[in-house]
This record gives sequence, C-alpha cells and structure tokens, in this order.
Amino acid sequence: MRKSLTHKLKPWILSFLFCVSYLFSIFFNHAFIFQHDADHFWKDGWVFLVVDLAITIAGVWLTKLHHCALSHVGMVELTKVVGINIVIFLSNIIICLCHVSCITIQGCFVIFLLGSATFLTLLFSYRLYTSIRRYFGTRKNEKGKRALIVGAGKAGVAIAKEILNSNKISYSLVGFIDDDPAKQHTSIFGYHVLGYSTDIPAIVKEKKIETIIIAIPSAKPDVIKELSSLCVSCKCEVKVLPGIYQLLNGQVSVQRLRDVEVNDLLGREPVQTNLDEVMAYIEGQTVLVTGGGGSIGSELCRQIASHSPKKLIIVDIYENTTYEVQLELKRKHPELDLVVLIASVRDSSRMDAIFKLYQPDIVFHAAAHKHVPLMESSPTEAVKNNIIGTYKLAKCAHNYGVKTFVQISTDKAVNPTNIMGATKRVCEMIIQYFSRISKTSFVAVRFGNVLGSNGSVIPLFRKQIEEGGPVTVTHKDIIRYFMTIPEAVSLVLQAGAYAKGGEIFVLDMGEQVKIYDLAKNLIRLSGYEPGKDIKIEITGLRPGEKLYEERLMAEEGLINTANDKISIRKPIDFDESKLLEVLDKLYDEAYAESEEIKALVKELVPTYQIYEEK
Repeated sequence: MRKSLTHKLKPWILSFLFCVSYLFSIFFNHAFIFQHDADHFWKDGWVFLVVDLAITIAGVWLTKLHHCALSHVGMVELTKVVGINIVIFLSNIIICLCHVSCITIQGCFVIFLLGSATFLTLLFSYRLYTSIRRYFGTRKNEKGKRALIVGAGKAGVAIAKEILNSNKISYSLVGFIDDDPAKQHTSIFGYHVLGYSTDIPAIVKEKKIETIIIAIPSAKPDVIKELSSLCVSCKCEVKVLPGIYQLLNGQVSVQRLRDVEVNDLLGREPVQTNLDEVMAYIEGQTVLVTGGGGSIGSELCRQIASHSPKKLIIVDIYENTTYEVQLELKRKHPELDLVVLIASVRDSSRMDAIFKLYQPDIVFHAAAHKHVPLMESSPTEAVKNNIIGTYKLAKCAHNYGVKTFVQISTDKAVNPTNIMGATKRVCEMIIQYFSRISKTSFVAVRFGNVLGSNGSVIPLFRKQIEEGGPVTVTHKDIIRYFMTIPEAVSLVLQAGAYAKGGEIFVLDMGEQVKIYDLAKNLIRLSGYEPGKDIKIEITGLRPGEKLYEERLMAEEGLINTANDKISIRKPIDFDESKLLEVLDKLYDEAYAESEEIKALVKELVPTYQIYEEK
C-alpha cells in the first residue's frame, strides 16, 4: 500500500474520493449550516450535486491529478486544485442566479471552502504523514551512522530526504552545514543548519558525527579540496556527491555518493578534451601504440578503441600487462580490429617489419624507461630504450609515411638532474629534428606525475599504509605537478588533433602539490591518523631527484591553443649536425656499457646536472 501511495493512486479511486468530498460539502452545507429539511434538499439540491460531481471528475482527468506522486505534491498540484474549485464555485453561482433556492450564494462559498479543504487534505495527506513521522523520529534508520550534510542547497536537501524516507540507508541525519549566512539557524525537515564549514571540527566533536557528506555539486575543485581536507582531518568517513550534472539529471541520491579520493585534493579543474576533434582524426585510421601495456599506453588504447579506428596495433615488450589489455579490449570492443605484438622499439628490423606490414597512420610512442632511481644506476639502458628506441621508431614513421607521431615526454626533461629526464629531453630534440625533414607531423607531449600510474607515489603509499607503515617520503619540502591518467591521455589525444609538426605541448597542471601533504591526506583517507597510527618517514632525496619540477626552460615560451589548459612550447634551436653526431656516439657507447654515457648525454643537454653520488 505504501509503495502505491508514494507513486500514484488509481484514477477511479481519486476521482471517487473527490466526488465524495463534494457530496459531503453540499450535504454539510445544506443540512447543518442552513438547516433545510431533506425533502427540500433532494428537490433542488440534486442540480448542484450533478453539476459539481461532473466538474470534479472532468477536472481530475483533464488536469491529470490522479497521476501525481503523493510524496512530491507541490505548487503545481495546488494550482490545479484551486482552478477546479473556482470553476465549481462559478458554476454554483450561475445555478443560484437561475433561482434555484436550495443553496444560496453564501452557501456556494461554504461549498468552495469545504471542497478545497477536502481536496487538499487528500492530496497532501501522504506528505503530512511523512512530516509527522520525521518530526517524532519514528524512522527506522535512527541507529545508523550519525551523518552531517555539508551544503543545505537542492542537492543537500535531496540527500537528506532520501536518508529520512528510506529504511535501507544506514545513516542517521544530525544536521546541515552551509556557508550562506541566510541559511544559518534555519531548519530543513526539522534538522538545523548548525553552522559554517569552519565550524565542522567542533560540530563533529560535539555531535559525535561519524560520516560527513559533501553535497555541493556546483563547487569548484579548490573549494572541494579545502572542504575534503578539513573533513578528512576530523577522522570521519567522508562522502562526496560527484558533480553538478548529477543534480541537473535528477540523479542526486545516497547511492551515487562516493568516497573522497586523492584527486579531490589536487584543487584544480580537470582538463577537458574536445572529443569531436579526437574522433575526427582517429576514426578510420590505423593507429599504433608503443608501451600499450603500461599505465598511459593502456588508457590510450582504451580511448582509441572507443573512437572507431580502422585498426589498433599494440606494441610492448612486457607480455603480462599487454595480455590483460588485449583481453579487456576484446571483451569491450568485439568489433575492433586489434593486433597485439610483443616487440622492442630498440629492434630496428622488428620495427621496420611492423611498419612495412601494417602501414600505421598515427603513432603514439609511450614506451620508455621512466623510473628515476633505477635509471640512475642503469644509464645505458635509459639511453638504449629512450633515446635510441625513439630515434629508430621516428625513422620508421618517417620512412613509411605516418601522418602523425606523438611522443610522450615529461616535465623531468626541463633542466634535468637525472639521466631519465635528460634522455627525454633528447627525445624531444629528435622529434623536433624529424619534424623539419619529414612530411610526418612529429609532436611531443610534456606532463608531470600521473596519479595511480605504475611507479607513482600513490600505489606505493597505499601499499605502505596497508602494511601498517611507515609511509616513506624523500623530503618534507618536495613538490610535484600531478594529473590523472585520463587527463594525461586526453592531452596526448588532443595533441594529435592539434599537431602540425615540431610542437611540444605542455599541460597547465595548476599548482604543485607537496608530497608530504599528499601522504598525510592519503593516510587520513584510509582512516588513520598521520604520525600516530601510521608514521611518515623522511628518507632523503634519491639519486637524480630534485625538490621541484619545471614546465619550461628559461628560454622557452608558451603559445596558446584552442584549449586554454594546453599550450605549445616555443621551439629552441639546436645544432642538428651535432645531434646526429652525438647520437651515433651514444649508440656505440651505450652498447659498450661505457661509464661516460652521462657526460655524452650532457653534450646534447647542457642544462643536465649530472648527479654525483657521495
């Protein structure tokens, strides 16, 4: 019965109830107010009865009042009820003017009031019932987690309403928080707005709050960052309503709440990509992705697969993750023409054979050694894979007429203090060289650390927290640019759409984030207290590591693109003949396992500061 009331009554039931209400109104008016006898009523009053019932039935059906959800009755339904009653009132006046003496004009007004009251009582009965139930606290979820909602706007009200109405939700609402002065000391469903966001720690302690729900879908990322950090510091479970589109689509619900993630603590808008541009240049093309089993490469493959390429070729030397990506893409995109190849970009003959057989139109080069400390101890491997591998791949792209070649670079290529960053800077120079001699559009994409990627600090911190700590940070003041994997991939794809040749695309990644603060926030998100439950240990800078990264060198400048979050680095001139000469030497010295390999790289990258182990 409750379910049917919450949705709608049967049409004939509602019509019958409204008819009975008017019959009662007329009879009450006649028998008790004007004290007419029954014979007098049935002699003249039947005219009123027939007309009023006919208008009632017609009004209910024409306005579709019988379709209204009783749990959401509001001003629209109220307007319809008043409209029907005004028509009935005017009809009764006309009957009175025709000299029917049973009911006077004064009586018509009484019928109008009684009929309207009965109408509205029937419509608002369910809402009245739920309001009383809320007020006296008879709901079944009182023993759930004590919840505080941050945001007393539409989203917060919707969340509160669902918490109060559902017996399947394990939250007990305590109150609201809102920074709007006009909402202070007001109440919603009987629950008070308890204060401002700055009052959260005190309210949590006073009211014994267990869960904080952030329901401000229109808030900017920096606001969410500040709120999330504040709430997490209170040692409460923190849930966030995803975004404004949820509110617009009517999808605000407790089920759509999610845990606060590290991404929420970055404090900047996510980078948006023009998907129409991406689809336009990928659709119907043969696309090759090197390093397709890695974090960035695999996400590239997923996005490309959804943009209807003619063929997708995945190249990687590591078979385990590559096999997993293959299975995933076959399952999600059975129509995709997918080729998965185990191969090294160092192998000239293998690369040549692949390009000759498949004739790719677009190449995304994500294969590289990226781990800074490991490359410091194995510099020749960094040169072989990053520099020589990139040169061989770029040469194949040039020889076989590839349309677009996108190189994945890093902010560590700017004024590098490690061999990994220095090799990546040489890769950028190789791309710039080939862009001048080739019809292929060679471009590079430079971005910072990627949250959640293989080798990033987040998976390491999570593992250390699971093991009970300590969480290791190399330096208390070390800062880094961060972005998410989808952002990184969107930038790479967008770069391919903008590519004309020779550009290095740079992402606006907002402010750099302190790694120490990131560690503390992640510990709190995991439900522990930093320094007390989980220790943070400072281990010292690793070989080749510096305190901060840079997006640009001093002599570089930026050119805007159509996406204000993506810029183009102005090219720096260099001696191409020297580049080719040193590349030949690097090849020989790398395979000879020379100890002078870093000094040779520095000849190409003068800003490279060679780390001297003490």
